[in-house]
Amino acid sequence: MYPATVSHPSRRTFLKQSAAALAAPLILPKSVLGANEKLNLAWIGAGNMGWGDLTSCAGGNNVVAVCDCDQRVLDRAAKEFPGAKLYQDFRKMLAEVRNRTDAVGISTPDHSHFAAAYMALNMGKPTYVQKPLTHSLWEARTLRQLAARKGLVTQMGNQGHASEGAILIKEWYQAGLIGEVREVIVWTDRPQGGWGFTGQVRTEYPQPEPLPAGLDWDLWLGSCQDQVGFSRAFHPTRWRPWWNFGCGGLGDIGCHTIDTPYWALDLGAPERVEVELKGAVNPIHTPNGSIVTFHFPARGKKPPVTLRWYEGPSRPPAPQGYDWGLPGEGGMIMVGENGGICHAGMRPDSPQLYPKARWEAYRANVGQRVPKTLPRTHGIHRDWLEAIRNGKKSCSDFSYAGPLTETILLGTLAIRTGQTVRWNAEKLEITGNPAAAKLINPEARAGWRTKDLA
Repeated sequence: MYPATVSHPSRRTFLKQSAAALAAPLILPKSVLGANEKLNLAWIGAGNMGWGDLTSCAGGNNVVAVCDCDQRVLDRAAKEFPGAKLYQDFRKMLAEVRNRTDAVGISTPDHSHFAAAYMALNMGKPTYVQKPLTHSLWEARTLRQLAARKGLVTQMGNQGHASEGAILIKEWYQAGLIGEVREVIVWTDRPQGGWGFTGQVRTEYPQPEPLPAGLDWDLWLGSCQDQVGFSRAFHPTRWRPWWNFGCGGLGDIGCHTIDTPYWALDLGAPERVEVELKGAVNPIHTPNGSIVTFHFPARGKKPPVTLRWYEGPSRPPAPQGYDWGLPGEGGMIMVGENGGICHAGMRPDSPQLYPKARWEAYRANVGQRVPKTLPRTHGIHRDWLEAIRNGKKSCSDFSYAGPLTETILLGTLAIRTGQTVRWNAEKLEITGNPAAAKLINPEARAGWRTKDLA
């Protein structure tokens, strides 16, 4: 179970609040008077992915404030958004602009998601958070509960969930094209390679380097208890493999590649997560080549599902009738009773049926294609903004993104400990793995705990 601290409610109180929160209605920002009115946005984290998120949401809206602990990033934002007030500390920003802000976006490293989102939600602001939603299981459950209790529009930035490919896969499965599914296979080239990963497994923290001008390293560390010195091995782009800051290859790509079968099959929470490590257990950095197996129980009449995740350089075999060679970033295979569904790449941009002959026959027979029964979106960012304006639920809101993130994080705990994780989602408990249980809710350092952010 998670450790009790002075900054967190008791488990009994927490679980009661979690159950009660789900009935809360969505609340519109006070300034939203019509579907076409501009929203006043405040953004936290504007480098790299954050810049893409910010600029995707800025069109047709007002950016009133931008926060980043790196002054070089703020200088860029000042040129693009001259009317925005600039901050390095999001706590100060949210306190000062809360009455001028309709919604808040968060695109920081994983370990900083919770504190910023917790503060924004407590202020009653619709909130967008990059994937994975949080860095720990307790954080994911807390944000889900808080967003529901406040009745706020939320969104996690797993772009593939808003794609046509993801929707098609769910429609194909629901229409019975492949029958019931008992096995799913997913893979990625991370952490052996890809954006933010060098493939080098580190067993010690690097020696501190001179701090770049304009970078507030203490703010970048945020809630992290280990006060490691600045290094370019962490910032600006290589923090993901380090457990203190990121969630490894699984936290990076799993929210894309696992998302689609998780949603299509309504998988819910796994009961058990097993791991096969290609390297040694590493307390500070992700190893390469892990294979993680998630065991999901039956859901009503739907059978149990085994989902197997391969991280680079580990690779599964290609599906029958395909000669992919499994290049690039990854892919997914849903194995059904009557064939299956697969896609190459981290997101379901081009899903196909297999064996290949069945896919070719399906494409040729236009008159018997599965009808479009699910609503379409216009991308993850626009979906969130439209949901705010219209008082509707977004496609990857925290009621969905929270459980998905919990599943992803259970896999990271299996990798971090090198042991099986047995999970009781209702009680928020891990049994049989004390090392993983201690990581359900790592305590934040002073100034970053929930009592400091409310």
